[in-house]
Amino acid sequence: MSNSGDLLDGGCEGAAGLAVYGAEAVDAAAPASARAALLAEDVPARLVAKDPTLWGPDAQAEAAIRLGWVDTFRRGRELLPQLAELKAELADLDHVVLAGMGGSSLAPEVITRTLGRSLTVLDTTDPGQVRAAIADRLDRTVVVVASKSGSTVETDSHRRAYWQAFLDAGLTEAEAGRHFVVVTDPGSPLADTAAEMGAFVVLADPDVGGRYSALTAFGLVPSALAGVEVAELLDQAEELAGALGGPQDNPGLALGAALGAAATTGRDKVALVSDGTGIDGLGDWAEQLIAESTGKNGVGILPVVVEDPGSPGATGPDVLTVTYGGGLAAGAVPGGGIRPDLAVNGPLGAQFLAWEYATAVAGVVLGIDPFNQPNVTESKENTNRLLGTGLPIETPTFADNGIEGYWFPGEPQRTDPLPGDLAGALRRLLDGLGDGGYLAVMAYLDRFADAKTAQVRPGLAAASGRPVTFGWGPRFLHSTGQYHKGGPQLGSYLQITGDVADDLAVPGKPYSFGQLQAAQAAGDREALAQRGRPVLRLHLTDRAAGIPHLLDAVRGLRS
Repeated sequence: MSNSGDLLDGGCEGAAGLAVYGAEAVDAAAPASARAALLAEDVPARLVAKDPTLWGPDAQAEAAIRLGWVDTFRRGRELLPQLAELKAELADLDHVVLAGMGGSSLAPEVITRTLGRSLTVLDTTDPGQVRAAIADRLDRTVVVVASKSGSTVETDSHRRAYWQAFLDAGLTEAEAGRHFVVVTDPGSPLADTAAEMGAFVVLADPDVGGRYSALTAFGLVPSALAGVEVAELLDQAEELAGALGGPQDNPGLALGAALGAAATTGRDKVALVSDGTGIDGLGDWAEQLIAESTGKNGVGILPVVVEDPGSPGATGPDVLTVTYGGGLAAGAVPGGGIRPDLAVNGPLGAQFLAWEYATAVAGVVLGIDPFNQPNVTESKENTNRLLGTGLPIETPTFADNGIEGYWFPGEPQRTDPLPGDLAGALRRLLDGLGDGGYLAVMAYLDRFADAKTAQVRPGLAAASGRPVTFGWGPRFLHSTGQYHKGGPQLGSYLQITGDVADDLAVPGKPYSFGQLQAAQAAGDREALAQRGRPVLRLHLTDRAAGIPHLLDAVRGLRS
């Protein structure tokens, strides 16, 4: 490790083209060195040896079947001939749609965006977004249906909708089956369904959890079909892997120790900021990895994806600022007026493995199992119940220019009256954040047609001075949703829903996409409100008019 001429105080630690700047200083600022404690327990060597005892006896059984990511790049190579054959067989189908949730979709999205390939990611239940995807080049579409368990309700709904669309377009069942590639674990119910459909099947590594699956079939299949040379990603990961068992020149250890040291000494929010040097969207992937892996048992690291270095929320007294990119020379500082605590730069395949390794290491420091997700099923169970019983009857607290507001206060100590207007409701929500709280914005909308909604995140961060996250529902339920429920109970929640103008049936099911989306939103706010935390739901009775009005109200909070 060298201290001279580096990007940040605290030196640079690198291998295989991947460099982590600033980690030594972060670790040194803690009362006791997390890195020294990890080395004393021989954690690097034990982790690359897949020792399931690293996270304690309660985590051992889960860890024993979830450490395949450590060297899954080797098994990934075994897929390369199959992927080449598949791509040749489907050469006439040049519109690749990925139906998957959480880690099953986020890694391929990063890969294809970074490497300039086209991929339509369908990770929503919004009927408008689903309908638009199906209407786009259907005759040239191959649908990659990706689900580790094989029972993911969103992905099954997408499969059903596309299957019906192909039949409605005049294809026979045999012809329709050719338009599907199924990625799932061996023995999952989806594998049986794929056989019935006549779909192509690629079996994934069963010893890798979904959020660690970037370099398994879940990441490789859709990326390869979209035209990515995925062997390069495997090469980059393998080159880094040789450094991960050692005590020095180990960027994964440096990053993991710094994340853990910061989280246990008051900086338990991590701002993830692209430095603009060639990796597009890695923050969204790292967000689900970190949040779902660490947010449980009342502890955790809250990742906050920040749009650029100049956006509000990139810094703060309880925030560890981390920039990432594909290459940044020593001595260079990302623009936008911030100086990060950590900078992680290097090739994408190495980034995936380094962040997975670092998250597992941070789990050792925090004393949690980074491979389970004990609270994810809660909202799913609520959704299933509401689909059967119907949505709860809720009365709006206020109506303001096409936006209905519903309060679920969750704060018995507050007795002040609930505001009767949008601006007042937003101000009350922000005023309740306190010194250690955060705000999570959760938008159950169309992330393309309603994309401007995401502008509320920097606006609310600027108005509050606190960390603000933004997630599209139900996509975030498979990532940060675990942290919301299992992590420190310091969150406040702004849920945004919208009227559905043109619903879409889920073939073979007694509900539509709109009903499923509404049930998911209702089930999640029920789970959050039960934890005694404030939840404000804003329902857009007219999306086109409501989104600009909401953005105007957010801008007004700063005046």
